Amino acid sequence: MTRRLLLSYLALALLVLAGLEIPFGCIYARGETARASQNVERDAVMLAEVTEEDIEKGNLDELPEVVGDYAARTGGRVVVTDKHGIVLADSDPAGPTGISLAAQPDIVRALNNQPTVTTTTDSAGNDVLSATMPGSSGTTIRGALRLTYPMAEVSARVHRIWGALALAGGCVLAAVALVAFSLARWITRPLRVMEAATTQLADGHLANPPDATAGPPELRSLAASFTRTATRLQHLLKAQQAFASEASHQLKTPLTALRLRLENFEPYLDPRAHGSLEEAVGEVERLGRMVQGLLALARLENTATTPEPVDLDAVLADRAAMWEPLAAEQYVAIDIAGPPAGHVWAIPGALEQIIDNLVANALRVSPPSTTITLHRVPGGELHIVDQGPGMSEADRERAFDRFWRASGSHHDGTGLGLPIVRHLVDASGGAITLHPAPGAGLDARIRLRPLTARPRSPRSTPEEVRSSRVPGRRTQAAGRR
Repeated sequence: MTRRLLLSYLALALLVLAGLEIPFGCIYARGETARASQNVERDAVMLAEVTEEDIEKGNLDELPEVVGDYAARTGGRVVVTDKHGIVLADSDPAGPTGISLAAQPDIVRALNNQPTVTTTTDSAGNDVLSATMPGSSGTTIRGALRLTYPMAEVSARVHRIWGALALAGGCVLAAVALVAFSLARWITRPLRVMEAATTQLADGHLANPPDATAGPPELRSLAASFTRTATRLQHLLKAQQAFASEASHQLKTPLTALRLRLENFEPYLDPRAHGSLEEAVGEVERLGRMVQGLLALARLENTATTPEPVDLDAVLADRAAMWEPLAAEQYVAIDIAGPPAGHVWAIPGALEQIIDNLVANALRVSPPSTTITLHRVPGGELHIVDQGPGMSEADRERAFDRFWRASGSHHDGTGLGLPIVRHLVDASGGAITLHPAPGAGLDARIRLRPLTARPRSPRSTPEEVRSSRVPGRRTQAAGRR
C-alpha cells in the first residue's frame, strides 16, 4: 500500500507539473520565435533604409562593409539587390554578386514595395527566419534587402528553457517523492502493525496486539475490533486444544474398562453368544481408534509449523525397510522404483506418516504374490501403487471425506486415515490425488514441492504431527475408507 500511495502522490505531482510546465514551455517557445521574428524584421527595415540611401547616393562600395559588419555582430546573412534584382552585396563571402534574384518571390514582392517576413529553409537545408524589405523612398524603389537569421539560435534557447523546466520538475518530483514516502509510511504504519498482528494470529498466537489508540479513527476502531476477535479466537483455540489434549486420556479409561467388562462376560455366556461378544469387543476397539483419529485431526488443524527440507529418498528407504517384514507375512513385496527424488518441503514427521498410512492401506487390500511399488518421479512426486481391487471413480472422489469408507469394505478402518494424510500433504504445501493403477489397483500420487521451490504457509507442529497417528496395529494406521 505504501508503494501505491507513493505512486499516486507522484502521479498527482507529475500531472500538476505537466499542467504548469508544458504550457509555459510552449508559450516561451512561441514568444522566442515571435521576438526573433520581430528583431529580424526591425533589423531588416533599418538595414534597408541604410542601403537604400547608399544606393541613392551611389556609394555601392560601402554596402559590403555595412552588411558584413551586421553579419559579424548577429550571425545573420544580408543580401542587397538593386531595383532590377541584381545582387549588389552579400554578407556571406561565398555568396556571388552580380547574379539576378528577380525571379524569387520575396524579392519580387519587395521590388513591388511589399515586405515579406517568414520562416524558410536556406541552401544548406537549415531553418531560418527571413525578412525581405524594399529599399524605397516614398514610392520610389531603389532596391531590396533580404535578412536571414538561423533558427538554430532560437531552438537552442528554447531547448535550454525546456531543459531548465525538466530539471526543475525533476527536483520537485524528488522532493515530492521524499515527502510522499514519509507521509505514506506514516499513513500505512497502523496497517503494517495490523498485518503483523494478523500474521501472528495465523501462526496461532497473538503476542503483540495492534494499538487501538493510535492512527485515524477508522483504523483505531478496526484495531479494537480485531483485538476482540483475536482474543475470542485464541480463547476458542485454547479451549479446543485443551479438549484435544485431555479428551484422549479421559476417553481411554472408560473404553478400556468397557472392553474389560465385555471380556469378563465370556465365561458366563452361552457359547453361542461368543461371536456377538467378539463383535462387540471389536466395535469398542474401532470406537477407540476413531476417537484417537478425531483427536489427531483436531490437533493437526489447531496448530502450525513451517515446512522443512526432507530427504525423500532416505525416508522412503527407511519406511520400506520397516514395512517389508510385515508385508512378507502376507506374501506381498515392496519395491522402490524411479530415479532419486532428492529433498522436498514437508512439515517435520509428516512424510513418514504419509507413507506409512498409504502403505498400510495398500497392504490391507493387496492379494498374496503381488507388489506394492513406491515409484519416485523427478520434481518431488511419489506414487504408491498397489495391485488390489482398486476404487471406482465415485469412490476416489469421496475417499478423503471423513468417516467415509468404500462400498463393500469389510476391514475395520475408521475412515480417518486418508483425511489425516491429505491434511499432512496440504500442510506441507503439496497435493495428493488417487488414480487407477495400470491393470488393476490404485495409484496414490503425492506431489510435494522440491527444494528449489519456496515452502508454503505452515499448518502443523512437529509434536502434533508425531501424535496424529491413528492408534492400533501398524497395519491399521489408516483405513482405505
